[in-house]
Amino acid sequence: MRICGLIQDSIVDGPGLRFVCFVQGCPHRCPGCHNPASHDPDGGQELPVEEVARQLLSNPLTDGLTLSGGEPFAQPEPCLQLAQLAHAHRLTVWTYTGYTLDHLLAQGTPAQLALLRETDVLVDGPFLQSQRPLSLPFRGSANQRLIQIPASLQSGAAVLWKEKM
Repeated sequence: MRICGLIQDSIVDGPGLRFVCFVQGCPHRCPGCHNPASHDPDGGQELPVEEVARQLLSNPLTDGLTLSGGEPFAQPEPCLQLAQLAHAHRLTVWTYTGYTLDHLLAQGTPAQLALLRETDVLVDGPFLQSQRPLSLPFRGSANQRLIQIPASLQSGAAVLWKEKM
């Protein structure tokens, strides 16, 4: 799997303490992206999924896995493996994407749809610098939605995630 970086104990990429896997390669290349080093699909470093998994499971306080980028849906197979492993260890899975949920459902490959089904919360849509208030939790711009995927797939419409107080 080609990655840009790995972070332990993030508190800004979903609720709780999260292990974040920033995948390498992004077709969206959003102007103002917070991680432009992740755009080049040939950049970053190659790591076996097993090594990323080892690091994910190394901290017993981790609440979940966050797949970010770059674009996780550009590497759906290894991201799916990590998401399945996370769920097997009762961790939540958040996936950030520049695609919209509607786009993935209509045009996603079988591997992309499998990754979507293994996602608990999808943060969808491109980053728009003109819609970037700093007060939004867990997303970079106001157009991006936090979508509960299991409930959305069951209902046939996007069900937004709300933080529990």
